[in-house]
Amino acid sequence: MAKRKNEQLGRNMEYPYDAPLPQKQVAYIFDINKCIDCQTCSVACKNGWTSGKGEEYIFWNNVETKPYGGYPINWDLKLLEKVEPVKWDKEVLQSKTIFEGRSPLDPPLGHAPQPMDYAAPNLGEDELSEAVAQGEHFQGLHPKWMFYLARICNHCTLPACVAACPRQAVYKRDEDGIVLIDQERCRGYQECVKACPYKKAFYNLVSRTSEKCIGCYPRVEQGEAALCVESCIGKIRMHGFLSTQGAPREDNPLDYIIKIRKLALPLYPQFGTSPNVYYIPPIHVPNTFLKQMFGPGLEDSKALYHKVKDDKQLLGALMLFGASDRIVDKFKVEGETVIGWDVDGKEVARVPFTEPHYVHDSYDKKHGVYRHNTT
Repeated sequence: MAKRKNEQLGRNMEYPYDAPLPQKQVAYIFDINKCIDCQTCSVACKNGWTSGKGEEYIFWNNVETKPYGGYPINWDLKLLEKVEPVKWDKEVLQSKTIFEGRSPLDPPLGHAPQPMDYAAPNLGEDELSEAVAQGEHFQGLHPKWMFYLARICNHCTLPACVAACPRQAVYKRDEDGIVLIDQERCRGYQECVKACPYKKAFYNLVSRTSEKCIGCYPRVEQGEAALCVESCIGKIRMHGFLSTQGAPREDNPLDYIIKIRKLALPLYPQFGTSPNVYYIPPIHVPNTFLKQMFGPGLEDSKALYHKVKDDKQLLGALMLFGASDRIVDKFKVEGETVIGWDVDGKEVARVPFTEPHYVHDSYDKKHGVYRHNTT
């Protein structure tokens, strides 16, 4: 087993393959605090990529309600029951990942979902952590909670699907870090489905091959954001690239939010795949629940989010969420405005910190009518 550096774990870890980092790494940031579970992202992805035969149950993008939801059912709980309890020494993982403590010939630790596990993509939707007592909802804040967790393939730096495939049909692109499955090589052994800790590899019963999120690579190659990012009406998503060949760039919004300010965190980093979908944790949910999901940086992330209104540089980066259908490669805050440029240096976003608004007289003399909404 090769030793690979995993920044999310604060140490080196065992992984079956030794390979250089891609030239740049595709990454996403999801702000959980803004998600409204409209499922527009799921529908956009479904219509764009998985509307064919055998793909009826396949959702490369899904939004589930925590604490009880999950697609497939209990995708995370079943793996958490198999791995040893997570142990952190500050920011260094002390427990084993899904790759460690196993023979080099063994696939990563995982589980194979049953067919019925895919039958209820919206199981547990909008269910609270516990019942709200009669009249309690009239008393302001109450201790019951839930939140929406949007999920896509993480295009991991150390993918379990790549490590598990006996046909070497799953591969990671050097130019952008997107993980794909070669349909010509795949024989449908489903080892990737079993190994992926996030259960984002699927088996197509008609083609008898495995399929997964392709990172919207035809759009990425044109500098365009993924369908799920462009379609998000809550503007909770940012799509771009992390620097891999040098220090994180202050002017790269993803480098800045993830690596420099450490506001956005990976999901279940203890699994060891180094996922590249990062989440801004929900500030209203107890830390006891969230810490296992997002690791030791949770408290600092939540504290930073509470103060973001006084942090112009970070606030500017966050205001670029949903501001353009182009991938923003560089940003700058100028006065009360944040500006974003694509990889070609073309300005693709200009967002004021305060949206201009106008107040009209309730009576319009020109048209002789009254306005009911004057703003």
